[in-house]
Amino acid sequence: MTEPLQHADHLLRAEALECERDGRTLFSDLSFSIVPGTLTRVEGPNGSGKTTLLRILAGLNDNWSGQVYWCGEPRQRHWDQVRRNVLYLGHRPGIKMLLTPLENLQALVAGRQYVPDNILTQALEQVGLGPWTQVPCSQLSAGQKRRVALARLLFADEPVWLLDEAFTALDVDAVAAVERLLEDRVRQGGAVVMTTHHEPALKGMRRIRLGAAGEPESVAHAVGEGG
Repeated sequence: MTEPLQHADHLLRAEALECERDGRTLFSDLSFSIVPGTLTRVEGPNGSGKTTLLRILAGLNDNWSGQVYWCGEPRQRHWDQVRRNVLYLGHRPGIKMLLTPLENLQALVAGRQYVPDNILTQALEQVGLGPWTQVPCSQLSAGQKRRVALARLLFADEPVWLLDEAFTALDVDAVAAVERLLEDRVRQGGAVVMTTHHEPALKGMRRIRLGAAGEPESVAHAVGEGG
């Protein structure tokens, strides 16, 4: 992994973001910073643009205006660095159903680092998939499929994590395990930005609040600074 630029306090900064979908304004004049050692929750009703905002930050959506900075400089100048230093996990598991959890995890970490199969297997055991490491993912429950994707986080050293509904379909024990993982990541200086319908039991969480789509008076009306 390439270390991010060192001269800026923030990793990502958004200024005056505006995005429309199907003729409706999802958010406008939205500005915020993502700094090391913080966890930020993107909040808002369904249709307010939470997933869209994460995809903009990940560089996966081009239908917006405004500016996004990476470590103090326009992001477009550092695309290679951004791709190496930002991890995006969508609300869908993003795994291949014909592959086993072990094969999927091999594919998820490939190209970024070499991890022996026995370590990958231990990671799957850690997320509760020990008996299913060699079972095709098509035979797993929704929660088990989500755990396959979340096992990727055990090997993720990117400074910025963008997580869309990471707690979906997880039971109480799995939710607690993910919360501990996020707390550890923040303590290590990482930055996490996430959407979730679950209210995390995490201290010091910052908030970005989006308004209801189609209601200009409440669109992106506030940016929480934690507490």
